[in-house]
Amino acid sequence: MLYDAYEIQRSLLAGASAFANFSAGLLNNPANPFAAWGGGPVMASALEVFAHASAPRGKPDFGLDRTTVDGREVDVHEEIVLRKPFGQLKRFVRQGVEGGPKLLIVAPMSGHYATLLRGTVERMLPVADVYITDWRDAKQVPLSDGSFDLEDYVDYIIAYLEHIGAQGDPRAHMLAVCQPSVPSYAAVAVMSADAHPNRPKTLTMMGGPVDTREAPTAVNTLATERPFSWFEQNVIATVPATYAGAGRRVYPGFLQLAGFMTMNLGSHMISHWEMFKHLVQGDDESADATMRFYEEYRSVCDMTAEFYLQTIDLVFQTHALPKGEMIHRGRKVDPAAITDIGLLAIEGERDDISGLGQTKAALTLATELPDAKKLYHMAEGVGHYGIFNGSKWRTRIAPVLEQWMAAND
Repeated sequence: MLYDAYEIQRSLLAGASAFANFSAGLLNNPANPFAAWGGGPVMASALEVFAHASAPRGKPDFGLDRTTVDGREVDVHEEIVLRKPFGQLKRFVRQGVEGGPKLLIVAPMSGHYATLLRGTVERMLPVADVYITDWRDAKQVPLSDGSFDLEDYVDYIIAYLEHIGAQGDPRAHMLAVCQPSVPSYAAVAVMSADAHPNRPKTLTMMGGPVDTREAPTAVNTLATERPFSWFEQNVIATVPATYAGAGRRVYPGFLQLAGFMTMNLGSHMISHWEMFKHLVQGDDESADATMRFYEEYRSVCDMTAEFYLQTIDLVFQTHALPKGEMIHRGRKVDPAAITDIGLLAIEGERDDISGLGQTKAALTLATELPDAKKLYHMAEGVGHYGIFNGSKWRTRIAPVLEQWMAAND
């Protein structure tokens, strides 16, 4: 019933958004005599903010068609090089550019699409042959394609590394942003234990919940203050018949978005108030910048119930990985097996999602890895989103990653 109620509300708001957008355009039209009326711009701006906030959204595009390599502009196009039921491996092909380090960016499966890392990809394109995990919206995956849990996530990462390794250099670099730090670390441990020829040269983890007992945040508190059964009963819904994945049990993206919006409700209200003021003042550039951010932020997708519930249980409640209790396909995940992979842990000083020390714990767990293969970087004055997007990522954090990849290439 929860999902059906949401779909009814979404349909109603879609109509209201279209009407508000039309009305705003009418009030702003110079041919309309009321456009010069004193309250016209204010009313139009309010309608435009409402229209943007309530509009339905699908999967955004990366829109990265050019980059600069060694001082020259080159064309870029996306290529899907491996398809699997719950995610595809996407490569950003740089026309006429050969060689360079291969980099697999593991995007979060946490309610947003991989395009949330558009700025991450854009910054690395000039220096690396970039691949990304492009996860599917679970409500669009038919039940006939089976299930997807945390162990499947680890298997997907290994399969992606194998595919990339078959194209020239057998060992790529890997960057895990936020949530995938745990399954990526597990994949690296499993591959190391098997002396897998395609194990990565480096694994960089950014703002990841490797050990959530360190500096717990509001997200960690939410996941631990309620019993596991509460999540099963209250946040899992069934996909309606209108989607390809009808009947699949999921954690809906709209619930995740509601949770994140509520956590920082004051900041979001201020952002929309500022957007409104910019529109009234005719500062379209500033208003557009806010709109672009929320266009991405509000584009959400569902994740399978089994993956979400396993993550709650193993990552946030029982801390299986740091306690040495994580199991993959009947085998213990042993970080001590990691002996020749460069580990880089990056944290933001103001990260309110993954607290300081949660990602750094990955370095301590790799007890057999030489210190020369470990590096920790704390980005001062940077929040969670700023670790992988924005000017601080581009100018202060990405260079650390580049140097680490070069040192271990």
